[in-house]
Amino acid sequence: MKRFIIFLSSLFLLFTIAVSSASAQQKLAQTGMKFISVGPDPRIAAIGEAVTALEGTSTAMFYNPAGMARLSSFADISFGRVNWIADINHVFGSIAFSPFHGDYGVFGVTLRSVDYGELQETVRANNEQGFLDVGTFKPTALAVGVGYARALSDRFAVGGNVNFVYQSLGMSAVGLDSAGNLIRVDNKLNVPSFDFGIIYKTGFKSLAFGMSVRNFARELKYRQESFQLPLIFRIGFAMDVLDLTDVDKDMHSLLLSVDATHPRDYPEQVNIGAEYRFAQIVMLRAGYMFNNDEYGFTAGIGLQKEIAGTTLGFDYSFTPFKTFANVHRLGFHFSL
Repeated sequence: MKRFIIFLSSLFLLFTIAVSSASAQQKLAQTGMKFISVGPDPRIAAIGEAVTALEGTSTAMFYNPAGMARLSSFADISFGRVNWIADINHVFGSIAFSPFHGDYGVFGVTLRSVDYGELQETVRANNEQGFLDVGTFKPTALAVGVGYARALSDRFAVGGNVNFVYQSLGMSAVGLDSAGNLIRVDNKLNVPSFDFGIIYKTGFKSLAFGMSVRNFARELKYRQESFQLPLIFRIGFAMDVLDLTDVDKDMHSLLLSVDATHPRDYPEQVNIGAEYRFAQIVMLRAGYMFNNDEYGFTAGIGLQKEIAGTTLGFDYSFTPFKTFANVHRLGFHFSL
């Protein structure tokens, strides 16, 4: 088992290095279907998305699928909404099952969809305005994923997702024919994408190390411009720093996490986050994302309560933007 873990870790490390090197050769801002890079979970958003080394619930599949490998309940369900910039709304949901006490791993499904609203459609024309108003269109976007994670030992966990990503920009008008009729083309694409991740517990208190690669897919093309999905490589550490003290762990915990990210379409970033838990009921969270042009500070709160063997939880996060309106995330989760 130890040799297998070492081999798997080496293989994953070589793969992530190769992906990181390949993405470094790409020009920045050459990605599409950006909606899949918006983190949906309010808890993770509140701690600056420093999530790679954290064990969590079914929403771990949106970040590092290995994070759900040690799901403590039989089933976990999460859903919520992201009020994104420019009146764009994201809706997400995830569910994970751990049958037979996790002996065969944890299985999960994710869903996210985006409502962009209605946009005005025009075509160029030789009139006083320079364009013709041809109505409105409504872009749509959807991603569905199937995930699997397993703890291979008391320290090492792996996970992966297979996703179906779809985006439609509608039937757009690209011009007029000789008879003055609109020429329309259907702008929709879909592609499978893959996520991989590992989490390793170092053995020193609760210190853990994690790595993940997300949105690995083939190149896409609409009409002329080709693009790739927003591939991102992440590496991170996390620890409950109160493990170094003698406080009652059932009453107090203070999680600190740090992530270094290498996106395809942005310079490298460092994210840090903290979560204080009181009596496993109230959670106060804050984080900061360095080297980001639009936002840095993040914050949020969480509440949870166990009732008749079922854990009910609510999470909220706030992300202030510089240019755009502030972003709010709401989420609910149930563990059975």
